[in-house]
Amino acid sequence: MPEHSPLRVLVLDTVMDRGGAETMMMNYLRHFDREQVTYDFLVNRDYHAAYEDEIEALGGRIYRMCPMYPQYFGRYKREFCAFLQQHPEYQIIHSNLEERSYFPLRIAAEQGIPVRIAHAHNRPVGFDLKSIFREYFRMRLPKYVTHMFACGTEAGDWLFGEKNRDKVIQQRNAIDTAVYRYDPSLAAQVRAEFGVTDPDTFVLGHVGRFFPQKNHTFLIDIFAEVHKQCPNSVLWLVGGGELNDELKNQIKAKVEGLGLSDAVRFFGVRDDVNRLLQGMDSFILPSLYEGLPVTMIEAQASGLPCTISDRVPRQCDVTGNVQIIGLDEPPAAWAKRILDQHATYAGTDRASGADAVAHAGFDITSNAEWLQKFYLDALAKPARV
Repeated sequence: MPEHSPLRVLVLDTVMDRGGAETMMMNYLRHFDREQVTYDFLVNRDYHAAYEDEIEALGGRIYRMCPMYPQYFGRYKREFCAFLQQHPEYQIIHSNLEERSYFPLRIAAEQGIPVRIAHAHNRPVGFDLKSIFREYFRMRLPKYVTHMFACGTEAGDWLFGEKNRDKVIQQRNAIDTAVYRYDPSLAAQVRAEFGVTDPDTFVLGHVGRFFPQKNHTFLIDIFAEVHKQCPNSVLWLVGGGELNDELKNQIKAKVEGLGLSDAVRFFGVRDDVNRLLQGMDSFILPSLYEGLPVTMIEAQASGLPCTISDRVPRQCDVTGNVQIIGLDEPPAAWAKRILDQHATYAGTDRASGADAVAHAGFDITSNAEWLQKFYLDALAKPARV
């Protein structure tokens, strides 16, 4: 490899839209010394996703392969094997495909790729047809991995098993805390921009894709109770859905059916989440399962009090401003707790949230330096054996 060429790490992901794992990888890419280390991406969706223009502007490459559905497993294996043979420059693979990492990392091991990272971002719960495949691949994955990464303990335990907990590297969902620091003048500007002119209006916010995991149906039930208890309230929903937006449209219909259309705003996919968080008063995440969501780190850096379900790891509370409520609690109980938390939190210095998140180890600058060094050291070690 010529001296001036950076080490190119191949990242495996489904699609580079604005999801948590994807946003995390972009945060690292932006803060690497890209003359030393950079990312290229191999994705499984045949459309131009939200982050692709920025990836290419930063010098990254994007490759596409067939979807990883059961009917395509054989084709995927053949295509991925051919890809590695055509691209010998990739000696480090960083996979965000959860249990499906088994396929590419097994092939990578057979092809002699020396550094093979599987990264756990989620902790699925419940049982469905996918669970059978998940368990089969999950049990076989560790054999083909050289390094195990996880965003949090629970996600790592699920993907790699508790027996491997000591081997798992906790790789933080780090952010640029400076761009999330609360600024009251900016907050007022954002609220006015989106029609919230009364400073006493309570703005409840949520950031998350319209996937079943995020539990939007229950979220709307909770907000209906918030609005009943506090009529001067609005809900901001940030995030998109699948290409056909089926679930998003169902949620919109539910909002209309409850007569809440004037109080619920659908922002869609945004590249200014840091600004929108400024305008919120409280943040909610009633998910059915999570790993350690980057949105929770962003919300806390913005100084927001947060409410999460008991299915979201308590490890995501890095500031002490997060309350946990069971999903078996009725919406009215959630609403009361959220409004009580807001009343207690009033007058708190929100600007200190960014410092608290940085102090907890989630600032991107030092984390990017660490990960960059990790890649270079991991690749150098096999040569010294």
